[in-house]
Amino acid sequence: MAKDSSFDIVSKVDLPEVSNAVQQAQKELAQRFDFKNSKSSIKLEDEKIILISDDDFKLRNVVDILESKLVKRGISLRALEYGKSQAAAGDTVRQEVKMVQGIAQDKAKLINKALKDSKIKVVSSIQGDELRVSGKNKDDLQAAIALLRKEDFGIELQFINYR
Repeated sequence: MAKDSSFDIVSKVDLPEVSNAVQQAQKELAQRFDFKNSKSSIKLEDEKIILISDDDFKLRNVVDILESKLVKRGISLRALEYGKSQAAAGDTVRQEVKMVQGIAQDKAKLINKALKDSKIKVVSSIQGDELRVSGKNKDDLQAAIALLRKEDFGIELQFINYR
């Protein structure tokens, strides 16, 4: 009897790589001439990045520096959720950037629906903040992965545990 093959769909951020990217961005902030005598800074706290700068224009530049370092380290910008910039102490502005970990229930249901509507012979089930897709034929699983890569669900998807 043929055993079912499966893979998991997850949305995770590699936190050590994010930490490295933040450190590189901090170095660049310290070296850049346009940020001399500026109160601009980037801090990593758990799964949040705190951006502080003198005004909204410089804050936008800090975001650009951070994003360029994250992209170089292989972190998708879809994994970031930007908060609103707020006035902070000492005539500065502050912005929080959350890193999205896991697949939310509503996104998981959208992925499930896309797989069912495609008529590919696979079964998907939601398991917490990830999905498991299984099927008898490995070619069907390959087709499911290709379909999900083409679709835009607003989050970065990784396919792991392919068996």
